[in-house]
Amino acid sequence: MHGFSNLLIPAVLFFALGFLARVVRSDLRFPPDLAKALSIYLLMAIGIHGGVELGRANLLTAVHAVFWAIMLGLLLPVLAYVVLVSSRRVDALNAAAIAAHYGSVSAGTFMTAKAYLESNGILYEMYPVIMLAVMESPAIVIGLLLAGWSRRRLGIASDDARTAAEGRHPSGILREAFLNGSVVLLAGAMVIGAVVAPTRMAALHPFVNDIFMGALCLFLLEMGMEAALRIGEFRRMGVALALFGVLMPLVGALIGALVGGIALSFGVGGTTMVAVLAASASYIAVPPAMRLAVPEANPSLYITLSLGITFPFNVIVGIPLYHRLAEAIVGAWV
Repeated sequence: MHGFSNLLIPAVLFFALGFLARVVRSDLRFPPDLAKALSIYLLMAIGIHGGVELGRANLLTAVHAVFWAIMLGLLLPVLAYVVLVSSRRVDALNAAAIAAHYGSVSAGTFMTAKAYLESNGILYEMYPVIMLAVMESPAIVIGLLLAGWSRRRLGIASDDARTAAEGRHPSGILREAFLNGSVVLLAGAMVIGAVVAPTRMAALHPFVNDIFMGALCLFLLEMGMEAALRIGEFRRMGVALALFGVLMPLVGALIGALVGGIALSFGVGGTTMVAVLAASASYIAVPPAMRLAVPEANPSLYITLSLGITFPFNVIVGIPLYHRLAEAIVGAWV
């Protein structure tokens, strides 16, 4: 009963409300640009809050966290690719595009985990905020490399590949990966939070802290509606591929919890956050990059998996589970 009650936080319940509203075909709709505005606010608030804390943090630990963020961003998509290709449920190019999503991160899942920990009075280190900013780009790069390797492996002629990817230039895609708007905003807000004097940053306290949960509830209400749109596509995906959308987060969470609890020596809260990062799948930054870079892949597969299966699973079931996993690993290691 206690585990169920942990799910009864406003953010999760508003996600369920949005999901239900779309399932019952309510006329509830969001203004077109509101979800984007909420995303900008939430990323900025997380970045500023993290930057303030990181301004007092240990530089060596921060560098260590960045190193492991890059390692996770490189390892997880390769692991996902191997699993998908071995399952024989998708071709290699679809596997490469899907894998990039599972090596990247979901800011929405991270925000929900933050709300979960704070509602349960669980303290956490702020270093995972840096990892959130870092992990998006390496997965896109690995996705590009896996797609290129897959084309060569499948014997696609270079001219055909160029035709299929007309309008795509690798340097442009790599630039977008590292200068993606969410990455720039999050990293920039962290720098601002770290360098501005605490007395001057206090003026932002009501904006960054007091309204954060309300904005998150609105954001997740809209995300619930979007996730419900993907329900009808489950049948076309097949059970095995849908199962990947649940099992891959569990494997990623285990790897992330080991990194957070053992390699980084975080407490239960910080370890939970690293597990959440490793378990999440991107549904904002990576889809447009893969659509442009791997036009042979089917967008409905990777968007449905990341937004329709993995995101709801993590928000409703995964986060409390990863918290328990973090408790077990940190308890055993200490």
